[in-house]
Amino acid sequence: MRTRHIDRTLLTIVATLVGTGFFIFLSASLGLLARDGASLSSVALSQLFFGLIGGSIGLFLTSQIYYRNWRKYAFYIFLFCCLLTLAVFIPGLGYEHGGARRWLDIFGFSLQPAELLKIAFIIYIATWLSGIHKHLQNFKQGALPFMGIVGLVGGILLLQPDTDTFLLMATAGLAMFIAAGGRWRDVGVMVGLAIILLLVLAFTRPYIMDRFTTFLDPEADPQGSGYQIQQSLIAVSTGGVSGRGFGQSVQKFEYLPEPIGDSIFAVFSEEFGFIGGTLLIVLFAFFTFRGFKIATHAKDMFGMLLVVGIMTLIVIQAFLNIAAMLSVAPLMGLPLPFISHGGTALLVTLTAVGIVLNVSKYQKNVI
Repeated sequence: MRTRHIDRTLLTIVATLVGTGFFIFLSASLGLLARDGASLSSVALSQLFFGLIGGSIGLFLTSQIYYRNWRKYAFYIFLFCCLLTLAVFIPGLGYEHGGARRWLDIFGFSLQPAELLKIAFIIYIATWLSGIHKHLQNFKQGALPFMGIVGLVGGILLLQPDTDTFLLMATAGLAMFIAAGGRWRDVGVMVGLAIILLLVLAFTRPYIMDRFTTFLDPEADPQGSGYQIQQSLIAVSTGGVSGRGFGQSVQKFEYLPEPIGDSIFAVFSEEFGFIGGTLLIVLFAFFTFRGFKIATHAKDMFGMLLVVGIMTLIVIQAFLNIAAMLSVAPLMGLPLPFISHGGTALLVTLTAVGIVLNVSKYQKNVI
């Protein structure tokens, strides 16, 4: 019996992204020194121990677990994560920040359960679609219950509110629906409903409308809704061709909102310039192509759908973050995977990559 190996190319790409991300995160974190109430040590420790070390352990463990085992417990994992996400509304357990209630305070540690729900959703949808894919041509047996599952998740997340995470999950779910053989007519119906939902949210939640108007005219309110994108463009343009140099960003001090969060690509571009920014985008592109290639060689439909869902979640988030910092997409407040601050996010992302690596062990053909 031949020895099975994980896809080392994908692992190398991920290791490069994480390593690059940690160093630019350290540089961006210096911007916190100029801000009142910011604790550089706590932020760095959270990213190092909870995100980097915890995520590496998670990646190793999930890369060793036979991926089909997730199918046995998919419903219970999904149900648990739904309940855990709803727990943010429990007084004393969940807490609010920036007008959103998305975090749990557990023994002094901050946890964003929606990050766990993303992966639980992918596992459950992959399980469900691989079981009923022969009936996807029937609207009542395929598209309708699929929209019900997505709607359930949407209801939980929109209450927080966490519109961005819901849109990411819905997009990943739709990609899986298409990959499983869903009808394009049903896809069109879902896209139409999504557009209607976005319009309703835009007119009922002013911050969403502000994102669209700022995208269309970033200079309309340079000191208000357009401030972040203006400062981001200044950082990117200041970097020039080769950048100011590692640690030399000026914009991260007091100017860029969230320099360790969704603005971290702007800090990276200021320090490493057009060349560095392009290389980072190319690295994400290699990650994308390698991941989806693993999906095409998956042993079964469940494995293929798992990889499609996980890769779509990560890739769409990465390119939307970069596009927003370059003013070619609306600002959504999404962190840059593998790089931005967020211990829970990095832990979950690396753990999910471990599942992809395990699927690669059992691919039909050696790539």
